[in-house]
Order: sequence, then C-alpha cells, then structure tokens
Amino acid sequence: MRETKIFNEIMLAPMAGITDSAFRQICEENGCDKTFTEMVSVNALDFNNKATEEIMYTADSEKNCNIQIFGKDCDIIERVIKDKINPREDFKEISFNMGCPAPKIYNNGQGSALMRDVKKVYEIGKCLKESTDKIVNVKIRMGIDDDSINYIDVGKALEDSGIDYVILHGRTRKQQYSGKADWVAIRKLKETLSIPVIANGDVFSVKDYKNILDVTKADGVMIARGAMGNPFIFRQIKDYIQGKETRPIRYEDILYTIKRQYDLSLRYKPEKLVINQMRKHVGWYIKGLPQAASYRDRVNKLKTSEEIFELLEEYRKFLEDNYDRK
Repeated sequence: MRETKIFNEIMLAPMAGITDSAFRQICEENGCDKTFTEMVSVNALDFNNKATEEIMYTADSEKNCNIQIFGKDCDIIERVIKDKINPREDFKEISFNMGCPAPKIYNNGQGSALMRDVKKVYEIGKCLKESTDKIVNVKIRMGIDDDSINYIDVGKALEDSGIDYVILHGRTRKQQYSGKADWVAIRKLKETLSIPVIANGDVFSVKDYKNILDVTKADGVMIARGAMGNPFIFRQIKDYIQGKETRPIRYEDILYTIKRQYDLSLRYKPEKLVINQMRKHVGWYIKGLPQAASYRDRVNKLKTSEEIFELLEEYRKFLEDNYDRK
C-alpha cells in the first residue's frame, strides 16, 4: 500500500446544499487546501440522474476539488467509479461517506448506518481501492449511539482494506450535530492507525483549529459549519500557520465575498435558482453585523440579482457610516 502524505491540510467538508462550485472556489481563494463536492449518490449516478451530474460540476479554476460519494452496493460503487469518476481528471480523490446521519440516508442502510457492520465496512473499503488509482478516504463517525461506539474497529477495518486515510467526525449518529465533538476519540484513532487521520468537528476559529490539533495530533483538519458564512476562516488559519498576524474580517470583505459568490454561481446556474440558494448564505455571512436581520429579510424578498447588488451597495454605505471599527 502506498503511503499517503498529508501535511496538516485544511479541508472543506462536503455539505449538502452548501458546498457547490461557487462556495468551493471562495474557500479555495481564501486558502482552503482541499474541497469536496456535495454528497453524490452512486445509485443516482448509475441511473444518469441529471441533478446528480450537476452536483459534480467543477469550474476550470478549481484546483483541489474532489468528489464525495455514498451508497452500499459494491457492484454499483465499482461500476460508477470505473465508468463515471475515474475518467474525470479534475477529481484527484474519492471520499466515501460512512458518517452521514440524515434519516433518509441512514434508513436506507447508507451513510452512518454502514458502521453497524464492520465486515461490510471492510468490503466497501476494498471495493473502493480496487476500483480506482485515485486517493481514497472514508468519512466516519464514532458510532451509531453511545451504546455502539465502534470507530476504532471501523478505522482498523478501513486501514486493512487499503484506503488511504480516514476522516473522523467526533460525534455519534444519534448526536447529529448537537453537543460537543469528542476530540479525544479522534486522538485515540490517530494513535491506533498507521494511515493519516483527519479531525472533524467544532472548528469555528483559529483557536479551535490550534486546540483540535493539540488534542488530536491529527494529520489535518476538516471544517464544516465553521465555514458557513465564514470562508475567511481558511485565510486566518493560513496566517496562523505561516506565523503572520491574523487579519480581522472586515465588513468590506464580507460584502465583497457575497457579491463574488453570486457572480460565480450565476456563471453556471439559472438566476432564479442562485437567488433562492444564496438567501441562506447571505444570512450566514452578515450574521452579527448591524441591522443584519433587517437586510437579510429585504434580500429574501428580492427577485433579481440587480436588485440584490443594489441592496448590498446600500448596506455597504450604511455600514461605512455606522459600523464600529473598534
């Protein structure tokens, strides 16, 4: 088995309805080392589902985007990888999801449900590696619930299957995204496996990034909710790594980035869809700024990008006159 070298990489987690090409580009521009598509169903891909093909879209400017897939049938996984993913030169890695807690996916025996059967985990890992020459990682959780925590056994099975590295979200399936991520569990997995382990869970700041590495000794960090409305976290972490003074996030940065994400989205999506999808992003971006709720509500009522850009310019002028720069 070849050795996969990961040098403290900062990754953007795949998030449904969030990590599309536009947002991935924004994160990459801010220093993110590696991004992943939203989760792609191998079953849907096998049926040539148009919406699934759209999820796999990458822009020419994306240099470090990879694909995350989910499923449970090795025959379908192998066929889809060989026919649909291997020919894609833009994807250097394949990530397989064994951690998704969503009821729809879990109840279908996919995502985190796969962790119930360690033998099945091994079989899927082996199938993944035998189907491609690309790097393969698997994302897992600690277990289904507190009574079935088995991430060590699952991690060992994945290592034995030949996969290149593991990403551990330090929560159980039952926790969803509540409570605190167990960073000590990530450290235990890192101490057990010889392949790289990436830490995931509760990184919302540079301080969190430093602390999670101190606790887990992981080979890298994957950021999920901490990047929502805050792709600047990658820039700030890079400043910290390089020994530079961490640059504060200014309202000018926020409003510029909102407009840039709109522009990038409009290059490959219909305007109506972009406006609907960006509403949640705008809310996350401006959270905490003066009059954020009022402007968010106004954005949600607009129907064209021109109207939105005009409102953002109005908001910029308002902040210029009223924002406390302390």
